[in-house]
Amino acid sequence: QVQLVESGGGLVQAGGSLRLSCTASRMITSVFNSYVVGWYRQVPGKQRELVANIALGGHASYADSAKGRFAISRDNSKKKWLLQMNSLKDEDTAVYYCSMAQGTDKVDHWGKGIPVTVSS
Repeated sequence: QVQLVESGGGLVQAGGSLRLSCTASRMITSVFNSYVVGWYRQVPGKQRELVANIALGGHASYADSAKGRFAISRDNSKKKWLLQMNSLKDEDTAVYYCSMAQGTDKVDHWGKGIPVTVSS
């Protein structure tokens, strides 16, 4: 069973930065490379929303709220991907989930979630 382990969340002041990391285990690299990896976030009472994702070739997509402030990257040899979050705002407070998807209609694997709290 694939496991996704997240790290890097926590409490930060508005305007600050955090870097989230996710590593996939129990998966060979060639299979990992077939996935689009990404980050979602969720606040209580709202649907989980896509923040950013990135394909094998490096093509990345971002939510409008993340453009210009967040950057996603992946290291295929380590089966690891990062979300660098800069200029954080109160509204970025959420539980962040890393994800892996082979298609466009659903996520195949989720991390357990890691909280990010931005205080003003």
